[in-house]
Amino acid sequence: MDIKSYSEAGVDIEKGDRFASYISSIKSSAVSNAIGGFAGGVELDMTGFKQPIMLSATDGVGTKLIVAQKLKKYDTLGIDLTAMCVNDLAVCGAWPLSFLDYIGCGSLNEGIMKDVIKGIVDGCEQAECILAGGETAEMPDMYPGDDFDLAGFCVGIVEKSKMLPFTDKIKSGDIILGLPSSGIHSNGLSLARKVIPDTDKTLMNMLLKPTVIYVKALKSLMSTGKILSAAHITGGGLEGNLKRVIPAGVESEFKYDWHVPEIFDVISQKGGIEDSEMRRVFNMGVGIAMIVHPEDAQTVLDKAASTGIEIFEAGRLK
Repeated sequence: MDIKSYSEAGVDIEKGDRFASYISSIKSSAVSNAIGGFAGGVELDMTGFKQPIMLSATDGVGTKLIVAQKLKKYDTLGIDLTAMCVNDLAVCGAWPLSFLDYIGCGSLNEGIMKDVIKGIVDGCEQAECILAGGETAEMPDMYPGDDFDLAGFCVGIVEKSKMLPFTDKIKSGDIILGLPSSGIHSNGLSLARKVIPDTDKTLMNMLLKPTVIYVKALKSLMSTGKILSAAHITGGGLEGNLKRVIPAGVESEFKYDWHVPEIFDVISQKGGIEDSEMRRVFNMGVGIAMIVHPEDAQTVLDKAASTGIEIFEAGRLK
């Protein structure tokens, strides 16, 4: 094969430049005006901080990409990508400042990529952070056709004295409060896709429902000063994720009496999957789990009620 140019090798520089220009042209307070440079950043306001700590998180959306490709629907993937990073920061008490994305693709399909970016901007708006930059890499020898992969990176800041978890204060008898999930979020898709038929577009669309971004809700609830610990419920389920933010010597005991989104019943029934495996893999209707002392629970519940945040008691520590 006689290849004499980059475009003949499968990489279109002009198309990449157009895509970068498109991103920088998006009118949103969540998009940096420095898109297209070698690095992106945001101003830091250290007012009120004595010992600021910078935290960072990175994640992707896994095989939810395959669901999007089968449905040819890409506008919610960016919300998922943002959510998986900013939620991890928020449960530590850190509020996200800047977000960056990485897109690796075989061929830069501008229609698809614009939908993905719109979702990322939507996610950044919900999380009150800035899309400061990113990278789109066209690699036809690695990704066939319109295949692509996503990764997100987020940086946030927290006052050292307020950084969760406060594991030294957690004890047996403390209450677990939950914030509801919208559905499967972005975990367990490798199992879910094996039992949900591609031909059932209704169920496939349920798999694609975007991950909830909990930043504003957690910021409100943590302002009470009563939250001792919080976990973002991703792969590994409730017990597996909460275990990461509670001390040795206590364990979680869940009530499992809250509303469970329909998609989990469908997955369980169609796949014949045992409850124990469902709970080990999926969030089962709880997107965030928080620990509070029994005497402080009502304060948090009242705060949630006054600000329209849906919340419920999910269990206790023993």
